Amino acid sequence: MYLHERKNWWRFQYDNEKILNLLGKVRAQQGLMLGRMTSIGFDFQDDAMLTTMSLELVRSSEIEGEILNLSEVRSSIARRLGINAAGLVPSSRYVEGVVEMLLDATQNYNKPLSDERLFGWHNVLFPTGRSGLYEIEVGKYRTGEMQVISGAMGKEQVHYQAPKPERLAEEMGIFIKWFNENIELDAVIKAAIAHLWFVSIHPFDDGNGRIARAITDMLLARSENSNRRFYSMSTEIKLMQKEYYEVLERTQRGNGDITEWLLWFLRCFEKALASTESSISSVLEKNRFWERNKDVQFNERQRKIINMLFDDFFGKLTSGKWAKIAKCSNDTALNDLKDLLAKGILVKNEEGGRSTNYSLVI
Repeated sequence: MYLHERKNWWRFQYDNEKILNLLGKVRAQQGLMLGRMTSIGFDFQDDAMLTTMSLELVRSSEIEGEILNLSEVRSSIARRLGINAAGLVPSSRYVEGVVEMLLDATQNYNKPLSDERLFGWHNVLFPTGRSGLYEIEVGKYRTGEMQVISGAMGKEQVHYQAPKPERLAEEMGIFIKWFNENIELDAVIKAAIAHLWFVSIHPFDDGNGRIARAITDMLLARSENSNRRFYSMSTEIKLMQKEYYEVLERTQRGNGDITEWLLWFLRCFEKALASTESSISSVLEKNRFWERNKDVQFNERQRKIINMLFDDFFGKLTSGKWAKIAKCSNDTALNDLKDLLAKGILVKNEEGGRSTNYSLVI
């Protein structure tokens, strides 16, 4: 018997004491991380948010076997949020769609969920009406049966049988009502339950996992009352992908108790919070650099290229690259470089002659 086959299956049971012990620890860690990030200034917060949101979308798609171009995702997010970032590139229609879904979920986190909003997300995930080679139903709940399977053709293993299509309107109505009206439940626990509940209904022909993770991000944003995202749950889920599917399958085939799933989700969230520093290390390094050199005078060209050295600079820094990027003469580029050498901001690397190049003093 699957979870959804039980009477009033959505009245989930769990061990409150076990959950609250871990939740308290994770909530404290969440508060410390947010406090640290909000202390670094808005420009650096923007950089951090750009990095983590880009990773969130790329990893969420990877879980479903789809590879997104990180530069396209980063560029699309930067343009939509008005973040000044180096190396922006054009983005595909599909990338623009997945970015639109995540930003609607996280920037408009306090807006109610609705069928129409979910249909909009589904539409932007599948703008051509196809998933790979196959035509699918887009922007509406599925009208056919749904199984989650794996294995070669003829040797398929059924991991899950979703509710029949005639149940979907009622099931989604109950879910959306709970999502919008239940304000007593802690938002992190609510995120975990919403994730399990949505993938258990599996209401769409495809894209259920990505939409479930967008719903999760939406509720985590509510848990912080902030649209500024500094960690990526999907990155951690991707690292523990096999375990993720196994705990979901055990819970959906279990006796109705979801304690194991909630504990797994909280531990995954704990790891996502702990990974924040490593995922945005260049942003924090940049913040430390400018804080250390706050009394040093820099011109506009110097600030621009120093920031690029922390972000998307390709290869070694030479006077020729400086002149090209800053759109100035070679003499001006050399003067800028000599000034930074004298101030101890740059050092000349060992190679000499035509291959003279420079590195930042970090």
